[in-house]
Amino acid sequence: MTHETPAAPRGPAPALAHAEPEQPVRARWVTGVVLVNLGINAAFFGPLQVLLAQQAAHFDEGQKEAIFALVTGVGAAVSMVANPLSGALSDRTAGRFGRRRPWVLGGAALGALGLVALAGAPDVAVMTALWCLVQAGCNAAYAGITAAVPDRVPVLQRGTVGGLAATGQTVGILLGAVIAAAVAGNFALGFAVCAAVLAVSVVRYLMAADDVPLPRSALAAFSLGRFAASFWVSPRRFPDFAWAWLTRLLVNIGNHMVTLYLLYFLADAVRLEEGTGIPAETGVLVLTGLYAVMVIVTSVLGGKLSDRMGRRKPLVIGSSCVIALASLILAFSPTWPGAITGAVVLGIGFGAYLAVDFALITQVLPAAADRGKDLGVINIANSLPQVIAPVIAYPFVAFLGGYVSLYVAAAVIGLLGAAFVTRIRSVD
Repeated sequence: MTHETPAAPRGPAPALAHAEPEQPVRARWVTGVVLVNLGINAAFFGPLQVLLAQQAAHFDEGQKEAIFALVTGVGAAVSMVANPLSGALSDRTAGRFGRRRPWVLGGAALGALGLVALAGAPDVAVMTALWCLVQAGCNAAYAGITAAVPDRVPVLQRGTVGGLAATGQTVGILLGAVIAAAVAGNFALGFAVCAAVLAVSVVRYLMAADDVPLPRSALAAFSLGRFAASFWVSPRRFPDFAWAWLTRLLVNIGNHMVTLYLLYFLADAVRLEEGTGIPAETGVLVLTGLYAVMVIVTSVLGGKLSDRMGRRKPLVIGSSCVIALASLILAFSPTWPGAITGAVVLGIGFGAYLAVDFALITQVLPAAADRGKDLGVINIANSLPQVIAPVIAYPFVAFLGGYVSLYVAAAVIGLLGAAFVTRIRSVD
């Protein structure tokens, strides 16, 4: 495995905060990172999987798909700005609390406030605006906690830590589904519970984190023009970063196309309640649970395996292919057993992908001084699919063959992502 040394930070003297980490991180710190990821994902996916869909149906049953696509698409557009902007500002945050902790705290507080308010949204416009607020806050917290990993974790430990962080994300997704199922259609209560989970989840990290403060002397004078221009990372100068971004974008588009209409897929295509007596909301919980178990197992094993192998690309390519296989299973077996099988296979593939691809990405970041901003740019590849996937998915569901064609298209897009991983040269 090869690794490019990050560029030296600008300023009169190198800052310790920008140094490449060498000391392994302790379990207490990793636990804090895992819990923050758990809380953010519960706050995201409880609403995204069920609660927002129920709220959309509450406002207009006949247009529920369109309302849901609008709200999630606009919110994702906000996240595309909020994540890299928060990451870039955290890179320039000087103070005794470090660069990342203030953004984790402030972002979680803003996200929790938005969720509480969302519970009482009177119409679609307010619902959309408040979901945007949730996205802005949660993405600020996510930008901070993501950048903390390359700040603190040595390269040969990043697969393991990435796998544990992915475990936190997955448990958060499962917890969001549990919350949605437990409130039994009371989406307002569900939003409030998600807010509480988000607020509590950051406490351990804020207490355990010992971020190295960034001295003001290490910061170049602020220029709005240079700050804005910094968000463009040249594919010509940093081709591996560009390929890593594109592969993550494509894999995530395929994955979001699979999960976007899962509630409606179970209700309208599988006809789950008619055939089995199981409500579609419960079906989402069951599938999410199976998916979560497999993600937890393969993210931890995949991350550790990639650290021991010293190689990332073969595992990223293989896991991307497994994700595509899950889409094809759903496409050609729109039954409850088929959905169960698809969820298991998706979990196997996505768990390994989350851990290993994150480790790979941290090794192609252009500059140590810009880790937060550059990971924020990478995270656009997580957020942009939330905009693109509804735009692609809705025509397939409504006009172009329904869920079979939707899931076949998702598989093809994911496989393109796997193919482009081979273009990354600096990491094996």
